[in-house]
Amino acid sequence: GDQREDHDSGRPVDPAYLSKLGVLYRRCPSMSAVDAIAAQRSYKNRDEIIVSPETMGPAYDEKVKMFFNEHLHEDEEIRYVLDGEGFFDVRDVQDEWVRIRLEKGDLIVLPAGIYHRFTTDINNVSAVAIYGSHISLLMFGSEKYIKAMRLFKDEPKWTPLNRAPDLEKNPVRKEYVSREDEAHSA
Repeated sequence: GDQREDHDSGRPVDPAYLSKLGVLYRRCPSMSAVDAIAAQRSYKNRDEIIVSPETMGPAYDEKVKMFFNEHLHEDEEIRYVLDGEGFFDVRDVQDEWVRIRLEKGDLIVLPAGIYHRFTTDINNVSAVAIYGSHISLLMFGSEKYIKAMRLFKDEPKWTPLNRAPDLEKNPVRKEYVSREDEAHSA
């Protein structure tokens, strides 16, 4: 099926369940709520990314596909949705996908070492902001437009490490798995 569809498992995704996976989800109706979380978690830098056929030219389709490749980061991925909707999929402890729908006003923090991917929704109209973990997708006429605000503890960077057997030896991945094993055995 289309990666942008709901793929509803029939199981609601409770923020408490996401928390057990190390994922922080908050509804932040104002930028001041985002600023408070940023200060609490020591996020010092922000940037925005524009992903559109106009700004990326022929690379646009490849970039969108790249976001949907299963990967992890060695740093937290923080996104605040400025407009529209999209999905983050994360792997749970049984290595199954958990689909998280995000819309305007949602903030998500993915822990370093968690396997995940991102896609826009089926409508490809207004969509997600804050990539890194999130993106904002808007339509201007027939043009797709994605604007993402990302938050960082240090200098802005977004380095995906695509899933591969050797990645299980990565120290950040090992630390994440160890924390999750402890949390689920308690």
